[in-house]
Amino acid sequence: MHYRSRCVGIGLVLAVIGGAVATPAVRGQGSSGPQGRIFDVNNESGLARTINVGGFPVVATGNAFFRDLGVNGRRCVTCHEPAANMTVTPESLRARFEITRGTDPIFRTNDGSNSPLADTSTFRARRDAYSMLLTKGVIRVGMSVPATANVEFELLTVEDPYGYAGHNTNGNELSLFRRPLPATNLNFLSAVMWDGRETLRKGSSSAIHFDLADQSNSATQGHAQRPSPIDEETRDQIVAYELGLFTAQIVDRSAGDLRVAGAQGGPEILSDRTFTFGDNDPLGCDPTATTCTGSNPNFDPVVFTEYSAWSRFRTDGRDAARAAVVRGEDLFNTLAIPIVAVSGINDDFGGPGRFNVPIVGTCTTCHDTPHAGDHSVPAPLDIGIAEPPVPVGQGGDGVHNRFGLPVGDMPIYTFRNRATGEIKIVTDPGRAMITGRWKDIGRFKGPILRGLTGRAPYFHNGAAATLRDVVNFYDGRFALGLSEQQKADLVAFLRSL
Repeated sequence: MHYRSRCVGIGLVLAVIGGAVATPAVRGQGSSGPQGRIFDVNNESGLARTINVGGFPVVATGNAFFRDLGVNGRRCVTCHEPAANMTVTPESLRARFEITRGTDPIFRTNDGSNSPLADTSTFRARRDAYSMLLTKGVIRVGMSVPATANVEFELLTVEDPYGYAGHNTNGNELSLFRRPLPATNLNFLSAVMWDGRETLRKGSSSAIHFDLADQSNSATQGHAQRPSPIDEETRDQIVAYELGLFTAQIVDRSAGDLRVAGAQGGPEILSDRTFTFGDNDPLGCDPTATTCTGSNPNFDPVVFTEYSAWSRFRTDGRDAARAAVVRGEDLFNTLAIPIVAVSGINDDFGGPGRFNVPIVGTCTTCHDTPHAGDHSVPAPLDIGIAEPPVPVGQGGDGVHNRFGLPVGDMPIYTFRNRATGEIKIVTDPGRAMITGRWKDIGRFKGPILRGLTGRAPYFHNGAAATLRDVVNFYDGRFALGLSEQQKADLVAFLRSL
């Protein structure tokens, strides 16, 4: 077993974008390495592995995923690096920025800069223009408020630190800063994109294939600015490559190999898992989430069993680290959580007037897909990640929202319900920009949880820099009162995924 440094991964991406197959320093032998079906990369917790079971190498330079299909130099791999678990990280982006002096194809003003009008004429100007990419790894999604007659809300005010959103000639589009979702483990998807805007057909593998094919074209025409659609063959080629990818952690620096002593970590076992839409949805939704009964008698909160075989470990050293992973897994599966004021659960299923009445669940109430951890049906939720910073005049610091997430660098949008006059203030309206519905403001899907280590920061807006920050958010948001030991155990488990 060998480790591959992040620098090797960054060099590989630059080589691919530059048109080379790979440099001699990163060539693999046989099935291992970037030229084979196995790609290992070192990260802060140990070693992650990406495999491709679809007949492609992980770095398939002949596949359309790696080819230049647009007009600005971007490719799918520009935002979905094998060395970053098929997304990008601020760390890798800063390295690419320094190496290319801010001219790498990801640094383009159409959606890479804080504003499409940003000054990029000098190296220093480019550093300021792309600050959100460099610090949080977020792309600026430009989207206008729906203009259809049935839209339930109106935009009242915009506070954009970059001076563009809501006040421009491009339909007064808003700037929505979002992380590129990993292009791996997609066989467990139930919804495509954070706001589900590419979830065109629902509830089956063929539907997800259709949605991913459509998304591949949307991304090429949007991010890569291709003027005409890509053909069906090219779309299918991209999707075939993506659906063959599986990523998971295989080594933890404290717990060791995550596939020994009965443990079932790593992407190989994950690739053999099956996924049934809605099978474990706790709210009794059908695979398309069109009809929900409110409960599912067959729901099993024990979603992750990857490390149950390690429950016998209790001693010091490596065994103690393995015991921590097991405790974290158990907490994730069974810790009682008072789910309160969550749009998409308490309002839709709690009954009238009961939005602030807790519904007791677990982490797996929302992360219910066995062994993957996303929702098994399209079910966007608002848990407060998009809430705005608390102003100094209201007792805050103007940077963190009331749940402690640093969002002071985000635009702030104030919306009003056309029927009731109710006000909502958010940094991103989420699903509502697609549906026009008031209740969808601030709702986002939950991502697949495998391969978490090595792809920070987390949440749709990159507001949680570490897994500990993620745990702290949930601890505060739901008043869990977690001990330091419980927090450490949860982090140990999450980084093993």
